[in-house]
Order: sequence, then C-alpha cells, then structure tokens
Amino acid sequence: MTGWPSAAERTPIPELRDDGPRVVALGGGHGLSMVLRAAQSYARQIVGVVTVADDGGSSGRLTSTLDIPPPGDMRRCLLALCPGDTPLQRVFAYRFTDTDVAGHSTGNLMLAALHQLTGDFEQALDIAAGMLGAVGRIIPVAPTSLHLRATIDGIIVDGQAEIARNHGTIDSLELTPSTPANPRALEAIRGADQIILGPGSLYTSVLSCMLVPGVADAINDSAGRLVYIMNLTTQEGETSEMTGRAHLRTLIDMSGIRRQGTVLTNQQPFEAPASVDPLDLAPAEASDLGWELHSADLADTGAEWPQHAPDALQKTLAELT
Repeated sequence: MTGWPSAAERTPIPELRDDGPRVVALGGGHGLSMVLRAAQSYARQIVGVVTVADDGGSSGRLTSTLDIPPPGDMRRCLLALCPGDTPLQRVFAYRFTDTDVAGHSTGNLMLAALHQLTGDFEQALDIAAGMLGAVGRIIPVAPTSLHLRATIDGIIVDGQAEIARNHGTIDSLELTPSTPANPRALEAIRGADQIILGPGSLYTSVLSCMLVPGVADAINDSAGRLVYIMNLTTQEGETSEMTGRAHLRTLIDMSGIRRQGTVLTNQQPFEAPASVDPLDLAPAEASDLGWELHSADLADTGAEWPQHAPDALQKTLAELT
C-alpha cells in the first residue's frame, strides 16, 4: 500500500552512544521492558526480542481474531524504548475499561491497524517505533503467534495464560507449530555484544522465547556476553517452591544453551509476600552448572511488590558488558 515505507526499506536501529555495546534482550512483559529502559544509559544499540506465545487478555483476543502475533508485550516494550512523556505515548498506553473495546489498549489496536494497512507485522512495529520516537527496535521472536503447551505433574496444560496460573511441577514445555525463529532476531542475537535473558516468568516469558528453533543456536554462536537476570522471588503457580539453582538448571536444560554465562542475583534483603519466596544462588551452585555468579543490591525496597530497582539494575548491567 502506498504511503508506508516498504518492508525492505526499514530504517537502521537508532544509535545511542558511540562507545556502547549492542544489547539484545529476550523475554516479555514487565521484566523485558525494565531491561530495555536500563540499557538506554549505556548501550549503542538496543533490540528487544519478544515472545509470541501470549494468549491472555487483549493480546489473546486480537491474535485469535486478526491472525497477528500477540501485540501486548511488544506495545509495552516499544513504550519502554521511548524517552520522555508525550501525548502520543500516553494514547498508546491507554487501556479502555468499558463498551466493546473494554480491556484493549490503544497501542494494541494501533499495531493491529498498522498490520492491516501494511500486511506486515514487523513493518507495523517499525512504523509505530518511528511515530513514538523509540530509541531501539522490537522484533517478534517468530513471524506468527505460537501456542505454548506444558506437562504439569503429568497433565497436559495448554496456553500461556493457563500454564502461568497452574500450580505444580512443569516437566516439559513445547511450542507449536515448530516455526523457525525470525531471521532478523537471529541476526541481532549473533551480532550482540551483550545478550540479556530475564527477569520475568521463567517458563512463559524467557523459555517461550528460547524454545523457538534457532534462538539457542544463535546465542551459542554469539561472542556477546550472556547475562541471565534471576527473578527476585518465585512466581506463585509457575515456579512455586523452585530454588535459584533450579531456575538456572531449568533454563540450561530446557533452552539448549551450551555456553557459559553470568547469572545476576540480588543480595539485598527485602520484604517478600507470604505467597512467594526470595531466590538466591551460591557461587558454587552457579559454577557447578558452568556459569559465573554476580550479585548486587538490586531490590527496590520501596516497591509494593518485589521488583528490581531501575537505577541499580542499570548500573550493574553496564558493568557486565
């Protein structure tokens, strides 16, 4: 359609610093958006590679009716890459609360409309990034939405939203169909100076990216430093009663990562709700799994729910380049 830049004429990834690393972060949700904000202080280029297995809420409704990748996490990440606070950013973040669009955010609907106009969801993301003034690029990990399936205590559970709610031990995880990863995502990973996994839901955000064919191989092939940011606590349902070692062991075993990385953990005391447990990891536990441990004061002690302190995360990630 005329009036839009062609898919072949995508603009280069914006450059923030002359001397910074090329940062690629993988995952979804709040954790990935936090990393993308942190990277803006030290990176030369930033790319977010985002899961396409979200089937809940507004994303699930749009994916099932319009045959597009789930836009919600990508909308959140686009906004994380936008410095300042503009009227357009506020509109993009706005969520309707009633009538037939209740639950939808304007950003999700705009991405769906741009896809309808261009016929290319990645092109829609690039156009939205330009409109919003994003300082990096968002790339879906696969070209189409994928379905996440888990075996939990011997029972098959279908769908990202249902897996996240289910209590029990996740024995296996798979994505269907077995669609190869987005070539642009693989190119970005192989060329990265720093590759960041997490924080975020271990199975339904981080591993739902890592299981896409080609992603683990690209990480293994890359010379960039690999950093896994461990969550501050277990996640009720999805990782209840899992230790820090179990988190790292599961990431290695299920993802296909063969190379050494750095696992970043919090060492600062904080208040945790009764429904979750703080996560920690001993240096020997990390080294036994072939990884090195880096600990820092990362918890936001003033937050209502456990989360990483943005300034502390930004400083520590800059040190791990």
